[in-house]
Amino acid sequence: MTPLLQSIPSPPPEWQQVPVGQWLHSIGLTFVPAGWGIQTYALCILAGIVVAAVLTGWRLRQRGVEAGYVIDIAVWAVLLGIVAARVFHVVSHPDDYFGPGRDPLSALYIWEGGIAIFGSLIGGAIGIWIGCRQTGLRFTTFVDALAPGLLLAQAFGRLGNWFNHELYGQPTALPWGLEIEATNPAFPVGLPEGTLFHPTFAYEIVWNVLGAALLLWIDRRRDVQWGRLVALYLIWYGVGRSMFETIRVDPSELILGIRINVWMAFLAIAVGLVVWIVQTRRHPGLEPSPWQPGREPGTQEGVDSDVYTELPESRTQDEAEPAADPAVVTR
Repeated sequence: MTPLLQSIPSPPPEWQQVPVGQWLHSIGLTFVPAGWGIQTYALCILAGIVVAAVLTGWRLRQRGVEAGYVIDIAVWAVLLGIVAARVFHVVSHPDDYFGPGRDPLSALYIWEGGIAIFGSLIGGAIGIWIGCRQTGLRFTTFVDALAPGLLLAQAFGRLGNWFNHELYGQPTALPWGLEIEATNPAFPVGLPEGTLFHPTFAYEIVWNVLGAALLLWIDRRRDVQWGRLVALYLIWYGVGRSMFETIRVDPSELILGIRINVWMAFLAIAVGLVVWIVQTRRHPGLEPSPWQPGREPGTQEGVDSDVYTELPESRTQDEAEPAADPAVVTR
């Protein structure tokens, strides 16, 4: 009997770019160069951002916050996230940009590829903090609303790695091994053509989608607030990344013989545990409001600031206190 799955083929190289220039030329718009196109990886990242923004907006509406605030904050988060992602990649791969025969200016050529998720998390967090300061939203409210969507966005980004024929793992004989052409610059030296590899990006896609579903389920069962849901995100993502990173074959800086991204995954787990413990002790109840004290829209506009708390979607500490049965509180 023929196995259901013999291997995972890599897409044709031409799939790495959407030939926008050719399409425009075919309809008579010749002012655009025929060779111009959009990287499929970039489209995957963009799709992930859109999915995360839509899901985050929906979750904020459950707290009585207009979904449009997501755009105000996302502008800062995306811009700083991209910058920090590039900086982290360059710092963690210095031999690719500095040294004999290297052009240091290529560190600025982000369109040639090379971004790091952990860098984007750091820069994105700073951007969210700035956006929340401007809009008046609680930082913890926004990041908790974002956490499931962030895992989905990362899953979309990993799909882009498949189009780019990159970030695969060690050789494997498993039926879902990934096919990689021997001409790929990252193809390990000494291995025969036709060797199959662990599709580590696919493992991470599955892990992230499962994590997003788990976070949504946990938050639905028990209103996890005060930054505790993003703490669970950090723990979940850190555990998965620490496993998948160890079997990847792409070059990476090592610290004490361990890849730098494994150390970052351990750090994410540690930060998540600390945030969960500290916030649980400091805030045993629910957030009184998704807004920073004195920053409610009604307060700024001269409207009764208690109006939004009467929305049936709003989940606040005031609603939870009258409940005598804990089961009612946790839904």
